[in-house]
Order: sequence, then structure tokens, then C-alpha cells
Amino acid sequence: MTAADAPSDLTVRLGLEPGARAIILNADDLGMCRAANRAIVPLLAAGHLDSTTVMVPCPWAPDALASAAADPTLDVGVHLVLTSEWTRYRWRPLTGVGTSLVDDAGYFPADVPTVETRARDEDVAAELAAQLDAALAAGVDVSHLDNHMGSVYGLATGRSFLPQVLELAAARRLPFRLPRSVEGLDVVGGDVGDPAAQQKLLDDATSAADALGVVILDRLWTHPFELAGEGTADAEDYATVKAGFLDLLRSTRPGVTEIFLHPMIDDAELADTVDYAAPKRGYERRLLADPDVAATIAAEGIVRVGWRDLRAVQRGER
Repeated sequence: MTAADAPSDLTVRLGLEPGARAIILNADDLGMCRAANRAIVPLLAAGHLDSTTVMVPCPWAPDALASAAADPTLDVGVHLVLTSEWTRYRWRPLTGVGTSLVDDAGYFPADVPTVETRARDEDVAAELAAQLDAALAAGVDVSHLDNHMGSVYGLATGRSFLPQVLELAAARRLPFRLPRSVEGLDVVGGDVGDPAAQQKLLDDATSAADALGVVILDRLWTHPFELAGEGTADAEDYATVKAGFLDLLRSTRPGVTEIFLHPMIDDAELADTVDYAAPKRGYERRLLADPDVAATIAAEGIVRVGWRDLRAVQRGER
């Protein structure tokens, strides 16, 4: 185990045993579409999820924000958005289309390298603050910040927007989904290139977060976004996806690890919204409510925590 792989003292700060294996089960993309809202809110309310994050610029965000504001027990953060990746369903910045944050059609760019290459620092800072302010204005007790498609991490070209995010998180006294270890980042922002170089990037970022008092994670994991063999006779079935997820849970190590998923209703709306992996998102909805998931977590002695717990640590409320 390298120094970067070793857990921080976060479990102790949470009041857990030093060697505790703690996880946060998080659903990304609340508000992206109706299929997301209809899956995530009930899962969160039923305790199958620990938290979720809302994509404020998306068309179904008002519905998601209303649900979050109506139930203050829900642990809801803001999924900071700088990209709009689907072909037929897209969204624009809250700060308007006259900035460096849009493509030729006036939407957020579809890919992360375009954002890292073209976006101006001041435009990014203004947009991210606007997204957080909109959630707060809607009455949401925002628990934390994270990021859609890894567009602020600098994993594509090396140019990150972490200074803007960490400044915002520190000013609003919110934790941020930044892992200390590069392990797992290939599923966050695509090919991470040289792991040593990317770990150096994370080391610098985590030092900055620590200096600002922003609470961050030890690790950030998920399983593949795609459904292997989709559209063929050999496509993964639910049992295969479930087996892989249970293995992922069993491999959790000491420290605090967020495991993020994208549960949605696999219906006609979702099929028309996303370009791929609609069945996988339906499987993830089913997976989170599967009794075998809860049983595996219990059998492994894994502790579930939420982002409000981490926020309480940051704010000195523990």
C-alpha cells in the first residue's frame, strides 16, 4: 500500500474506529431527467442510498430541488456541471450563453477536454457559484459538492478547475468529492494517463483542500458506466452486474470511500435521453434495493455514512 492508498484520519474524525471501512452510497445525476428523479428520490427516502447530487442546469432540476426542499432528511449535494454529453438531450449554463462555457450550439460542451481547453477560470467560478446558489435558493440544505464527468479535475489535459471549486467549498463550508488516491479515477474522468503524474495532481489538490479545511474522501469508486455487450446476445444481465457490485463492496478498504451509481427508471424516456447504457441504469436502481447488497455490507462490517456527516466534521459539529 502506498502513502496515497493509506486512509486519512477521517474515520476517526467521524467517531469511527481507526480501521473502519466506511462507504457513502451516492446517486449522481438527480434532476437530469424525470427517470432519474423517479428512481433516486424513493431510494434515498427508503435508506437504500446515503446521498445524491442534483444537476441544477438540467430541465428536471426544479422537480428534484422541490423534492429535496420538501424533505429535509434527504442528504442532497450539488453535482457541479460543465458538460452536456448526450446527443438529443442537452442543457445550458445558468450564467447564459455569452461565455466560454458553451459550444457553437450554445450548450455546455459534450466532452471534458473541450471544457479544460476553452473555459475561462472566471466563467467557471461564476457558473459553479450560480449552480450552488440556485440550489440554496430553492430551499435545499446542501450537504456537499461534487462534479459531473470529472470536468474540474484536470484529468484530460492537466488543466483543472479545482482552485475555483475548493474556494467555493471553503467559503460555503461544504465538503467536496475529491479522492486522495488516484485509484478509481479512470471511471471518473476517462483515461487518467500516467498514474504517478495523476497522483501528483491529486496530492497537490488534497494539500490545497486540507489547507482550506475542505473535507474530502479517501477514495472514489464506481463500476463501469457501460453495459458490457449492450445490443448483443452477450449483453450483461442483472445477475452479472450484481455479482460485480458485490465484489466491489467486498474489496472496500479502511477509510471513507464513496461508491457512486446512476440509478434511473429504465423506460422509454430514458432510452430517448441517453445514448447508451439505459439498461445499466435500470439495473442500478434494482441493485440498490436488493437485499443482498444490504446483507453484504452487514456481513463485511462496512459502515455507511453520509455527506452530512462529513459536513458536520468540516463545520466542527461532530
